[in-house]
Amino acid sequence: MPSPLEKARQAPDSTKARIFYTARQLFGEYGYHGVTARMIAQAVGIDVSTMYYHWGEKPDLYEAVLEDLDDQIRYKLKEIEKTVRGKDIGTRLAIAIDVMCDYLFAHPEAAKLLLQCYFSKTRTDDNFEDRLTEHIANIAVAMGLALDRKAVTPQANARVLAVWNAVINFTAGEHFLRPMLELKTLDYRSVVKETLRFILLPAFTGAERQAQKDSRG
Repeated sequence: MPSPLEKARQAPDSTKARIFYTARQLFGEYGYHGVTARMIAQAVGIDVSTMYYHWGEKPDLYEAVLEDLDDQIRYKLKEIEKTVRGKDIGTRLAIAIDVMCDYLFAHPEAAKLLLQCYFSKTRTDDNFEDRLTEHIANIAVAMGLALDRKAVTPQANARVLAVWNAVINFTAGEHFLRPMLELKTLDYRSVVKETLRFILLPAFTGAERQAQKDSRG
């Protein structure tokens, strides 16, 4: 039997899907604790009992939102890995920055949800940290920082987190950071990508050259 999330994906115009995507936006904007079932129902234009019928309690809906986010990130990482395979580290990183920035700018609630999962605690999904660790390992392999997902060093993980956190903070904080830079939306997004490349590409390519030099003695 399909799960509520699968049913929502299969019928994007259904009441179930409308509840889901509205909840995702609200959770991204206000966090888990800042959203009530009544707020979600009111935003959709339904009675709260209808929300319970389709999704159960608020924690059930929040877990579905995180599961959906996890699936989307996993898909994006596979897309990146397929695209960058065999390319040099600078090209791999530039592509990864572009793909993840484009995804998170298109879905700002996703970046906000990720930040909230980092820094706020709920009792709804104890597996998110494990899934995030898996994502970081996948990125490390895609970037060529490790040969195997089970043998990623702490240094490689920390380098991936430096990229990951920079992308998330620039995308999640657009509404705050863009006015500070006095930029329009498209210009801000272009500047963010250029800035990330400016900071990160020399660091990664320099580290790779040094590692190659050390290996040659």
